[in-house]
Amino acid sequence: MTQPVHDPVRIGIVSISDRASSGAYQDQGLPALQDWLGRALQNPITFEPRLIPDEQATISQTLIELVDDANCALVLTTGGTGPALRDVTPEATLAVADKLMPGFGEQMRQISLAFVPTAILSRQVAVIRKQALIINLPGQPKAIAETLEGLKDASGQPKVHGIFAAVPYCIDLIGGPYLETDAAVCKAFRPKSAIRQAPVG
Repeated sequence: MTQPVHDPVRIGIVSISDRASSGAYQDQGLPALQDWLGRALQNPITFEPRLIPDEQATISQTLIELVDDANCALVLTTGGTGPALRDVTPEATLAVADKLMPGFGEQMRQISLAFVPTAILSRQVAVIRKQALIINLPGQPKAIAETLEGLKDASGQPKVHGIFAAVPYCIDLIGGPYLETDAAVCKAFRPKSAIRQAPVG
């Protein structure tokens, strides 16, 4: 039986932490991102991982490199989005943006508020640079998965939609690869007119 042919995708994953990047403790952000994306997407993925300190210029330069040079269609960052003095990920992300996508940040805080009242302190943003979507995610692996997947009720139906449900269609609209998700992890939403039949090979 022939299998559907899925578009290959290159994804940048960036963990931003002074302590992890200096070796003071083991980074948990990159493994969490890679694990979730590997389960959620059916596409062949090439990851471009980066572990960097909380330095605004370094973060901006890393994002530029991942989009402009490595040709990533999607870049996910984790860490550095709170109000602390060293938290500069949103500023570094906004500095490289062509367009802002405020709905992602609004929904991430909505999801996190179901768990902790301090979610209102989070400053995550999402932007478009060229033909890539860049999203700031929370720093903790559990919060990363909750933000991407959303909240489900006891029967497994979505109670609060995760942000990743909107990511594939957003990438369609900016000219990127056609991302296909495993509905058991995260069901992508597209208008009927945007759903394509996967070619078989």
